[in-house]
Amino acid sequence: MKKIIRFIKESYTELKRVVWPTRDSVISSTKVVLVSMLFFAVVLGLLDFLLLRGLDLVF
Repeated sequence: MKKIIRFIKESYTELKRVVWPTRDSVISSTKVVLVSMLFFAVVLGLLDFLLLRGLDLVF
């Protein structure tokens, strides 16, 4: 039981040392991720569409 309590105390102490990102930084990173996902979704969707059209022409 002492080990569990010590672990919780040490974890809490470590969390105080963490440098959390600012709100603006999180929002900026989220925008980059969303735009990247949208871009790759469109590119992969277009590639899939073109490959299916190409296969339809062959067969």
